[in-house]
Amino acid sequence: MEIKLIRKYYQAKYTIGRLYVNNRFFSDCLEPPSLHLTERSALGTILIAKYKGYRAIPTGRYRILITRSRRFGRWLPLLLNVKGFEGIRIHAGNKPEDTKGCILLGFNRRKGYVLDSTRCVLTLVKMMTEAIAKGEKVFMEVR
Repeated sequence: MEIKLIRKYYQAKYTIGRLYVNNRFFSDCLEPPSLHLTERSALGTILIAKYKGYRAIPTGRYRILITRSRRFGRWLPLLLNVKGFEGIRIHAGNKPEDTKGCILLGFNRRKGYVLDSTRCVLTLVKMMTEAIAKGEKVFMEVR
C-alpha cells in the first residue's frame, strides 16, 4: 500500500496537506508548521528547527506499521525511522494544538482545522490492516 502526503498550505501555526492512498484522494491532513526539511537535512538542522517550533517531519519515504499507542490506548499507524523524531503517528485531532509532530487526518472545511478526523483515521487503519493481512508493506511518501 502506498500513501502520499502532499503538503499544500504552509502557515505560521500549521501545515495543510492532502493524503492519497494508492493514488486516490483519501483526506486532508494537518501537521505542525514546516521548515521544508528533507530526509537529507542534517540532524542538527532538524533538531534546531524542532526547538524553534517547526515540527512537521522531513519529506521522505517512510515505512508504516500499526502498533498499539500507549498515549492513545489504541492501534494506530506509526512511521518508522523519521530522522530527528520518535513516535510519529497518524491519529485523530482537529486543530494545530492536537499535534506535536504527528499527522492528523480529516477534511479541511474550516481554516486551520480538519474535521471528521476519527472517522478518517479508523477507515485508514482498517485499509492498512487489510493490506498488511494480505502480506503488503505500507509506505508513506511525504512531499
